[in-house]
Amino acid sequence: MKRATLTLLIAIATTVVSFPCHPVWADQALGAQQLVEIAVEMNPQIKSMRAQWMAAVHSIKQNYAPADPIVTYLNVDSPKNPFSGATEHSYAVSQSFQFPGEALLQADQARRSAEIARFSYAAAVRDLRAQVETAYYQTVLDDALWQVGQELLASLGQVLKVTQIAYSANQVTQTDFISAEFDLTNQRLAQDQLRSARANDRTNLNQLLYREPDAPLTLDENLKPAALETPVDRLIDLAARVRQEILEAALTEKNNQTALALAKMEYLPNYTVGYEFDHFQVASAAPTATALQDHSIFVSINLPIFFWIKQREDVTRASYDLEAARENQMSIRNSTAAMVTTLYRNAQTSYRAAAVERDTLIPLARQNFRVALIAYQAGKIDFVTLAAALQNAYNARVAYLQSINQFLAAEVALEQAIGEPLPR
Repeated sequence: MKRATLTLLIAIATTVVSFPCHPVWADQALGAQQLVEIAVEMNPQIKSMRAQWMAAVHSIKQNYAPADPIVTYLNVDSPKNPFSGATEHSYAVSQSFQFPGEALLQADQARRSAEIARFSYAAAVRDLRAQVETAYYQTVLDDALWQVGQELLASLGQVLKVTQIAYSANQVTQTDFISAEFDLTNQRLAQDQLRSARANDRTNLNQLLYREPDAPLTLDENLKPAALETPVDRLIDLAARVRQEILEAALTEKNNQTALALAKMEYLPNYTVGYEFDHFQVASAAPTATALQDHSIFVSINLPIFFWIKQREDVTRASYDLEAARENQMSIRNSTAAMVTTLYRNAQTSYRAAAVERDTLIPLARQNFRVALIAYQAGKIDFVTLAAALQNAYNARVAYLQSINQFLAAEVALEQAIGEPLPR
């Protein structure tokens, strides 16, 4: 009985998640990468962002096209009604043009806007990847926590039998037996909560995959986290080059530079070119008695005489927009560097904590429980001390899982802050 109890209680320290190296996924189970691919393919929000990107791409070429020409027909000087007996028939066509160069700048703006839409799509994929990976890791680690709880539940059942036998032999008081029964019942309640949490984890993951809440999902639970070896300075430089928000801010700044140039070009006149053909139906209305037709051409330009309230204000506004875009880009760069540094530090701290818990605290808690079990059976310690030793063994295992969870969460957040998976 003693040996069986000892074996079951020590089993608490058996790890469900092993520690260092890259993930290795089983053939039939879904790992993080496979789940991300499914989510990107099925998630409607990602499809929407891609459609917006494509819409922006198809808004570029139209900037090169001038305004539609205007065709005019006039039935002039009809004495009786507007539709017959006219003195003159006039046909005209006119075409408006921007000042040369404006269309090119506007197309450049549209092209950058399409690039910004592409980066927004990439950012949405990046954020979805982070959500899926976080949900996946949480599901796997909650499964591991539930398994540890099951081992504790079995161990508490054995402890209850030991205390029952000892109480029947008048070796311990009834308090020990009642306390053991209380601990067992309390752990059963905790396991019921963990069972619900595991189901909710899978529902959350199914939502990200755009599946039914209770759709069956087989996951690869063989997690092997790897330490971060890339220096934080290199990660900050990488984030400055690839983070979507930084690239979007840079393009926005360039677009605002172009907008400032376009605002200044408002001082330059746009113009309209037209051609008119007149066919006179009455000779007396014609320029000469023998010339019943004539041709005309015209050019008109706009005069920015209200520049002091329109164009100048546009230039001033565009200047402030450009300044705001520059400051915004600098702010995003600064906040990204701080975010990467903080998350990197948190990940390293969690990894070190998990290593200490795996290599030191769990073995110590296991050894402490073995000593406490022997001492309790010899009557040298009370049940409270034995229960504390058992709880410490359980807490050490749970703390290990929590440290792994915190490390993986920080790693996912770090990849999200950088804008792409970490270099390995």
